[in-house]
Amino acid sequence: MHSGTIAPPMCQPARPSISRPRKKAPPNACDCHIHIIGPHSRFPLGSNRAYTPPEASIAQYEAVQDILGTERVVVVQASVYGTDNRCTLAALDHFGPSRSRGVVVIAPSIGDVELRMMHDAGVRGIRINLVTPGGPPIAHLTALARRIAPFGWHTQVFVNGASLPELAPTLRSLPTDVVIDHLGHIPCAWGFEHPAFDALRGLLDGGRVWLKACAYRSSVAGYPFDDVDDIAARLVAHAPQRCVWGTDWPHPSFEGTLPDDGELLDAFMRWAPDPAVQQMVLVDNPAHLYQFT
Repeated sequence: MHSGTIAPPMCQPARPSISRPRKKAPPNACDCHIHIIGPHSRFPLGSNRAYTPPEASIAQYEAVQDILGTERVVVVQASVYGTDNRCTLAALDHFGPSRSRGVVVIAPSIGDVELRMMHDAGVRGIRINLVTPGGPPIAHLTALARRIAPFGWHTQVFVNGASLPELAPTLRSLPTDVVIDHLGHIPCAWGFEHPAFDALRGLLDGGRVWLKACAYRSSVAGYPFDDVDDIAARLVAHAPQRCVWGTDWPHPSFEGTLPDDGELLDAFMRWAPDPAVQQMVLVDNPAHLYQFT
């Protein structure tokens, strides 16, 4: 029997097609969380990755964008690349500054020249992944936030919901705005009064924390993920001025039936039936947070 390391598991490719949403996104709407992966020959995956994703190309995503009606996008560095941000930066170069912003993964040793180069390329935040192996350790959280604060960037955290009550004081103390991924990664079955949701609401009330209303990873029932509707709608209603929305395309490292991105936009429209709130979350909040002009 071979005694070498076990290869990281493969994850599913992006859906070959998605449904058309009942209502397209408004002009200048932003999908605030996607990943571009590959081509592998140009951007090789990191050796310490937790999973092995198929390629998810710019052209594939632009087909999704056309169906949804979104015009702006935030490309988030996938954990499989570690601190090698070349794929993300190449995507920003393709989409251009009027249509895109980026969130990268960096080490505390990064120089100001490289940070300035990333800023000029459209980067406006860093991601701290406290869930998937391959992300930076929590000890880097404060040090990294201090490095990026002079650039006006934010700190995006992907965290297990159970950790939010303990982590909340640290997040409040950071010298940057904070963006919490994936509805806090809190299982919706825990209920709105669970300490994790209470901590999340408290963070949103502080005025410097934002929430990505991308909720399917909080589902317990699985596809079509409508068990998250009540929790997601209550969080958006609690702090609509602090929410942004994203698909998480191509949905890497997800088991079970993949989300349909058209249905994800339909779900958000259910959570926020008021057109004024839709405009706020899909257009106005991203324009402010990601500094679209």
